[in-house]
Amino acid sequence: MESLLVYPSAKVSISNPSFTSGRTILSGNRHFGPRDLSNSIRMSSGFFPLRCTNSPDNKEISSVAAAIYEYHTDELINAEEVREWESGKSINDIYAKQGITIRRSCRPAPPAGGGMIPRNILEQIIWDKEVEVTQFKQRIPLKEVERMIEDASPTRDFLAALKDSYLRTGLPALIAEVKKASPSRGILRENFDPVEIAHTYEKNGAACLSILTDEKYFQGSFENLDKVRKAGIKCPLLCKEFIIDLWQIYYARAKGADAVLLIAGVLPDIDIKYMLKTCRELGLTALIEVHNERELDRVLKIKGVQLIGINNRNLENFVVDISNTQKLLENRIEVIQGKDITVVGESGLFAPDDVKFVHDSGVKAVLVGESLIKQEDPGLAIRGLFGKDISK
Repeated sequence: MESLLVYPSAKVSISNPSFTSGRTILSGNRHFGPRDLSNSIRMSSGFFPLRCTNSPDNKEISSVAAAIYEYHTDELINAEEVREWESGKSINDIYAKQGITIRRSCRPAPPAGGGMIPRNILEQIIWDKEVEVTQFKQRIPLKEVERMIEDASPTRDFLAALKDSYLRTGLPALIAEVKKASPSRGILRENFDPVEIAHTYEKNGAACLSILTDEKYFQGSFENLDKVRKAGIKCPLLCKEFIIDLWQIYYARAKGADAVLLIAGVLPDIDIKYMLKTCRELGLTALIEVHNERELDRVLKIKGVQLIGINNRNLENFVVDISNTQKLLENRIEVIQGKDITVVGESGLFAPDDVKFVHDSGVKAVLVGESLIKQEDPGLAIRGLFGKDISK
């Protein structure tokens, strides 16, 4: 599911009589059909997410136009987003009400068209991701991905690995990131061998690994994820991707992921709920990332959340402030502990004092990339980060 984005001018009938069928909304110079929120085309397993596309002749549109959308739980049927969409509110107005500033462009494939200009790097990444995912889905339809999943190895318990490491060491469990580049820092490691780096991380005490799969901005790939999984790495793997569509979750599972990242600053509540459901069905752990208090409060109201990441980096401008973790947790730690949620500290962690600071604030795991990957010996860098050998 890709939130409210749907195929331009798609006319559909809806199985639930409480919803209007065949209505389209004009937003700018784009027509949007009835909600894509929890609406999905039923496939052999899971649900095929709907998205915008640039071609009115696309075969998928014909499929959508002929499909009957299905709603599967009262929670999704009665979601506030659905009611607001029915009342005629625009996609971005609904997002903004939840504090989401990242707009969806529903733009044509490159070269970009329309009058919208991205306001920051994260918005640019998401708009490019919309196009990228559309192209991916055309090359590898969901049915093919489902067949790939049938042949994939069973998932490992990502959350259990973090908890076991914390109990063993008394220190935040390490999710070590395999990352070649970033939009803010450029190339982080010229001699980049994802499998070699993964082995080094595992040998030196990492509980889990994070594999960047975004190609354009981080020079990652799903193939890197696949290579690491097939290299005999025992650590559970997080697919670090800008997920906007259920297809990406299925594909991550097919390529060997044990967990996926969901960013609350990009996804509305109903998407997070539906994606959590999909993750459970696929045996995946969901790490839900927040950056500010409003995002954290939203996520804490969602049932079934087990793992929350607090990013000290503002993804809109890439400014890092390690005190963000403390600010978000200081008045919410009792609620988090009562829900048995594990918190992961992300970004800005370079020294033992940094790890101690977020640990004292309430985190039980840390996700670290730059401060490890830039060092000649990432294994030695892990000991430097924690001030001790955490592999024993």
